[in-house]
Amino acid sequence: MAYLYAFTKKPKSSEVLVGDSITFEAEIEKAGLKVKWQKNNADIAASDKYIIKADSKSHSLTINNASAEDEVAYAIIAGTSKVKFELKVKKPEEAKEAPAPAPPAPEAPAVGEEKKDAAPAEAPAPPPPEAPKDEIGLFLERPVDGDVTVGANIKFTARVNGANLMKKPVAKWFKGKWMDLSSKVGKHLQIAETYDRNNKIYTFEIQIIKAKTTYAGGYRCEVSSKDKFDSCNFNLNVQEVANTGDIDIRSAFKRTGDGTEEAGELDFSALLKKRDNEAKQEIEPDVDVWDILRKAPPSEYEKIAFQYGITDLRGLLKRLKKMKKEEKRSEAFLKKLDPAYQVDKGHKMKLIVEVANPDVEVKWLKNGQELRVTGSKYIFESIGNKRILTINNCSLADDAAYMCVIGEEKCFTELFVREPPVLILRPLEDQAVMVGERVEFECEVSEDGAQVKWEKDGVELTREETFKYRFKKDGKKHFLIINESTLEDSGNYIVKTNGGDSVAELMVQEKQLEVLQGVADLTVKAKEQAVFKCEVSDETVTGIWVKNGKEVVPNDRIKITHIGRVHKLTIDDVISSDEGDYSFIPNGFAFNLSAKLHFMEVKIDFVPRQEPPKIKLDCMSGNADTIIVVAGNKLRLDVPISGDPAPSVIWSKGDKIISESDGRVHVESHPDHCVFIIEGAEKLDEGSYTVLVKNEAGEDKATINVKVIEVPNPPESPKIFNIGEDFCTVQWEVPKYDGGMPILGYILERKKKKSFRWMRLNYDLVKELTYESKRMIEGAIYEIRIYAVNVIGMSLPSQPSQPFMPIAPTGEPTQLTVEDVSDTSITLKWRPPERIGAGGLDGYMVEYCKEGSSEWVPALQGLTERTSCLIRDLPTGERLTFRVGAINLAGPSEPCTMKEPVTIREIMQRPKIWLPRYLRQKLVKRVGETVNIVIPFQGKPRPAVTWLKDGQPIDPKQVGIRNSEADTILFIRSAERHHSGEYQVKIQIENCEDAATIHIQIVDKPSSPQNLKIVEIWGFNVALEWSPPQDDGNTEITGYTIQKADKKTMEWFTVYEHYRRLNCVVSDLIMGNEYYFRVFSDNMCGLSEKPASSKNSAYIQKAGIAYKPPNYKEHEFDEAPKFTHPLINRSVVAGYNATLSCALRGSPKPRITWYKNKMDLSGEARYRSFSKQGVLTLEVRKPCPFDGGVYTCKAVNEHGEAETECRLEVRVPQ
Repeated sequence: MAYLYAFTKKPKSSEVLVGDSITFEAEIEKAGLKVKWQKNNADIAASDKYIIKADSKSHSLTINNASAEDEVAYAIIAGTSKVKFELKVKKPEEAKEAPAPAPPAPEAPAVGEEKKDAAPAEAPAPPPPEAPKDEIGLFLERPVDGDVTVGANIKFTARVNGANLMKKPVAKWFKGKWMDLSSKVGKHLQIAETYDRNNKIYTFEIQIIKAKTTYAGGYRCEVSSKDKFDSCNFNLNVQEVANTGDIDIRSAFKRTGDGTEEAGELDFSALLKKRDNEAKQEIEPDVDVWDILRKAPPSEYEKIAFQYGITDLRGLLKRLKKMKKEEKRSEAFLKKLDPAYQVDKGHKMKLIVEVANPDVEVKWLKNGQELRVTGSKYIFESIGNKRILTINNCSLADDAAYMCVIGEEKCFTELFVREPPVLILRPLEDQAVMVGERVEFECEVSEDGAQVKWEKDGVELTREETFKYRFKKDGKKHFLIINESTLEDSGNYIVKTNGGDSVAELMVQEKQLEVLQGVADLTVKAKEQAVFKCEVSDETVTGIWVKNGKEVVPNDRIKITHIGRVHKLTIDDVISSDEGDYSFIPNGFAFNLSAKLHFMEVKIDFVPRQEPPKIKLDCMSGNADTIIVVAGNKLRLDVPISGDPAPSVIWSKGDKIISESDGRVHVESHPDHCVFIIEGAEKLDEGSYTVLVKNEAGEDKATINVKVIEVPNPPESPKIFNIGEDFCTVQWEVPKYDGGMPILGYILERKKKKSFRWMRLNYDLVKELTYESKRMIEGAIYEIRIYAVNVIGMSLPSQPSQPFMPIAPTGEPTQLTVEDVSDTSITLKWRPPERIGAGGLDGYMVEYCKEGSSEWVPALQGLTERTSCLIRDLPTGERLTFRVGAINLAGPSEPCTMKEPVTIREIMQRPKIWLPRYLRQKLVKRVGETVNIVIPFQGKPRPAVTWLKDGQPIDPKQVGIRNSEADTILFIRSAERHHSGEYQVKIQIENCEDAATIHIQIVDKPSSPQNLKIVEIWGFNVALEWSPPQDDGNTEITGYTIQKADKKTMEWFTVYEHYRRLNCVVSDLIMGNEYYFRVFSDNMCGLSEKPASSKNSAYIQKAGIAYKPPNYKEHEFDEAPKFTHPLINRSVVAGYNATLSCALRGSPKPRITWYKNKMDLSGEARYRSFSKQGVLTLEVRKPCPFDGGVYTCKAVNEHGEAETECRLEVRVPQ
């Protein structure tokens, strides 16, 4: 393919005032190329009027002192590329009077002409209203809604401030929700992008050219830059052109000017606006000129034009030709492109055309832009008459319109690139949140940047003005974010792609605060420490402490702390004024936690010496007191004692004495009291503790019971039953250990099988041991676990339940009917349920019930998967009612029951044979073929079947017979001639019968004819005669085949085929030769195996005529060398062998010499030359760029010489 130089900058159509100057500029890709300017297809020479400049790749044409004669079509030609443009000259008064249109629109082209690369005329227009600036998103200026008429242009603009952006913004334009307009750029759509470096503003523009009514609708502009994103919606309204009213079409074809041949263009102004004087004109009768012209012969066109006042007959005929135009056979293309092709994304596509001239060069264009060889994306091939464009690794950018051009002829096609289905790799997960919390749904798809759609309860979600929902993409991951959830956000959320969807449930609950540990009453002495502590379920909850209704203010002695879920009030060096009621009030909740602080004063009384020791507890000596402590907490028990002298204190648990060491359980002794301490109480610390005080005056003893309470053990794994479409019932047992305190209730959680997120089902404790879980998705697999709760807190979770799937029984089967009934059996059929559901369908259960009874008896053992069944061994004469139910994992469906009972008794049906149509005439088969005749019949009970041949019973050894309830089969494995005859089948039920007759004819090839003899010989003719064959093959003889053979060669040649007579004349025999003859018989099976041959030969006598051959002048064959097919330019890839070929004629044989750049290649080993049948070939082995150049083939003989040359270009693959 020759390289076509394209323009990097093209001149555009423009306007100029009379007397002014205008300059057209153009730039080409390659410098040094010859460029010329044309006016009306004539070359322009440089003069004072036309100034032509050329500077390397830049070229310009300046037209001075513009006049009306300059208002024509211009063109610039560079190499093989040509660009047309137009100049429109206006008078000054016209420029002042012409109003400036709001949106620029292109001028309507004249009928029958094409305006290439025409741009809309620009006229000064009032400044558009300033678009409101976006203070929140990325847009400085958003696209606004626009109106345009059909055929006009419109442009939408968006501006983005790049000062604060880390990365260049990317803009995408969409029509509707999903159609990306970047792949539709072409003749009617242009997208542009500019950057103002001074103000750091990006401008994105989209221009719609020659709008159509189908372009109307909603559009969207999306701008993204790294982690920032913004979008804007706008609408386009396309309006039809104003109605032309009563304007006659004839006025559209009256030229402007004086009506001469060179008058102005067609004036359509009468169709676009009304003149002031139209009201004064008389309204002519409404005549359809087009209809008259279509029906009239061409000789009447001029008469009709004169009759109806049409002066522009040429324009009228062009328009009429377009209306009558039918697709003509292309002269350049043998086979054009199909109207459209489709290819999957990432695959390869080949566009193939066949051309009439194998040497012609073609151009390939995409959306109007010529395709060039760039890497391995596009591959251009030329194989004989075929021209192939291969597009590798197709992407959405290749979804466009393609065109193949040969000279002035073109063929078009559309290529549609289909994206593979986007699959969901990681589905959504159910979530449970509190009101006001942030929700984030996440899924992962199979492709980066894939389009997904989010729905809530079947309604599509969009980005609202309040940014209620936020959509985020991160590679293959997609996120739906709800910043502050409300109760209305609860529901099922669905993410959809073109390859599937995923559903998750969101549960939003009101905030409820649980008290895990309340505030306990305290009794302390002076100078000791008092600590109030409570624990709530929410770590984020804050609150205040109050004393006797007044807020407690922290200071050096009073400290308030909040760590996680624990709130503490610590009072150091307690004094009497600290006694009172203390409460913790959580913020935002209408309840409080209260406790009392008791201050214990130490009174000093005079005690006489030798006072027996005394333990001052509430209980009398010998009676046990119980102290409760929470597991993990510290137990400190102060026991006041008295006695003089100071008594000794001994603490023991059973037989084990507790020491005063620093262990986890230890005691402290003081003169007036003793302290029993357990650090981090455990279950093992529970039991009876004894304190013994004694001195010289006596002893005292007291028993204290310590009870350690904690959270309960987890319940056993729950059991699931009563599973429905979206619900199930959960049942569990009481925990084996309640932690020492009664169980207050239970909390349940649920998750999908493959998920890791547990969702809480209840916020109020469940008191019972059963719970009904609802709002599940049918077909999903779930697990449920349980927590037990007492006053201390929640237990660990139980083991999850066995996985289960919410499913519902199917709908009931439909259309239960009786297909057949006999004395002991019945055949039923029905249709599947209309609703099957996610549980599938395991089978059907069929039951029957006797009339007057309510007991249903299974009719079959197990289930049947078919929608029909045969029930046997039923009592004859019994009236039974039948029903069918569908069974799946959820159990049986509602049964489909017959309205009326059925009597089990066979109904008498007269026998009837249904003879197939092809058996109503004689059945013809060849010897050796298989005969298989199936004859259906009806009759109840089952009829008896009898076969006869020619009135005699059939021999079962020769013919096979098989009978069933509905048909009978006659079978002959290999047919013989004796199987021919009349067959009769008879069926009989009691006294009723029916019969049918079948004629079978078995045919074979005939035998040879008889008595072939030569009757007469005269001149070049021989008369033959024979008799019919003895055996005709059991069918009619259709003809004879006569052959002859020369005695010298004995090669047989056919003279006549399908010859019907028993005699013939063989003519045109050769004089002096001797001939033999033979004849074959022919019927529908073919020719006979053997022919009938003539015993004698026929000799054709020679006549006495002497032949004298004429004298001819010897022809002169010598001629000078001449190339009948020259060398052609080639472009090859480096590293692959290349060949140059041409065709030569000359006598005597010329001597061939090959040259490269005028250098003889005879001694070069890298070049091989061949010559075969006048075709000369030069092979270049693995060429490199150095092998490129001009190759010449020279042929020389004694009559002259000739040569041909071509250019070889060697490309290096990129």
